[in-house]
Amino acid sequence: MKGFQSRRLQAETITLAHGAGGKAMRDLIESVFVEGFASPELHRLEDQARLDLTRFTAQGDRLALTTDSYVVDPLFFPGGDIGKLAVAGTINDLAVGGARPLYLTCGMVIEEGLPMETLRAVVASMKATADAAGVAIVTGDTKVVHRGAADKLFINTAGVGVIPRGIDIRADRGQPGDKVIINGFLGDHGAAIVDARGEMSLDNSIETDCQPLNELVEAMLKVCPDIHCLRDATRGGLATVLNEFAEASRVTIALDEQALPIRPEVRGMCELLGLDPLYLANEGKLVAVVPAEESDALLAAMREHPSGRHSAVIGEVQAESTGRVILQTAFGGHRIVDMLVGEQLPRIC
Repeated sequence: MKGFQSRRLQAETITLAHGAGGKAMRDLIESVFVEGFASPELHRLEDQARLDLTRFTAQGDRLALTTDSYVVDPLFFPGGDIGKLAVAGTINDLAVGGARPLYLTCGMVIEEGLPMETLRAVVASMKATADAAGVAIVTGDTKVVHRGAADKLFINTAGVGVIPRGIDIRADRGQPGDKVIINGFLGDHGAAIVDARGEMSLDNSIETDCQPLNELVEAMLKVCPDIHCLRDATRGGLATVLNEFAEASRVTIALDEQALPIRPEVRGMCELLGLDPLYLANEGKLVAVVPAEESDALLAAMREHPSGRHSAVIGEVQAESTGRVILQTAFGGHRIVDMLVGEQLPRIC
């Protein structure tokens, strides 16, 4: 493309020179990022992406903007890696607001000594995930820090999308009688990270649920444009998201423990380690609060989508303005499900 000529990168590991702003940095950017992401905006080698506003105005009346940083340890884990996580996580933050994700940025903080092969693998994963979601990575930044000043690789991504007219999804719209729906098994990502770290000598085959959810959300909105609340259950898990809904909407949310979709392997790991699956992180799960009369049709539509095959109604909104989440246990009792206090598993995303 005009303005871009690829340079052959000779180095096998990242050095401080790759962040110094000179020829080595230019070689890194062109050989790894520009070639890897293959975006026309990146190929122009400008300091910013220049985006056509007509694409935004044709699809909606509001701009959605989000940003997130990813510091997961290890970089690669069953079913995913930090690159897939960064792209999917940012796409999902846009999608659960009803937005159609369009563009992403990518900022990388790289530790001196990181193998170039590792960096290329992360970039390839980001590209594949973005392509699958119909999103382009259009601009970015690279910083290199001294050995020991970071842990291999940190990624920051920002995302831009458009919210279609008439969509009004907010945490404060939960209403008495609404149903609570989740799109599948809880805690898979947290369990996969525990397994990948190898610290607990556990033997399981759980993979992360990391995936972009924008196509699932679009399918949901076609059936139920009046979704009241919608959020992805990442750090803090299902419990934290529902507490945010209950507090913002000034309602009580009642969960049915027997309706919660949890894999036996995840449940067993939680029992062994003293963890609660309601607080385990997910990277491909969304929680929806929807009008009761539309819940059956929505659930059916979600189960038709690959990302929602195991969707389930797990609770309902009650009128009491406690701002709390309560769980009806399998033994017929009730307990309050609070916000997560502290950190069950550090550096999970």
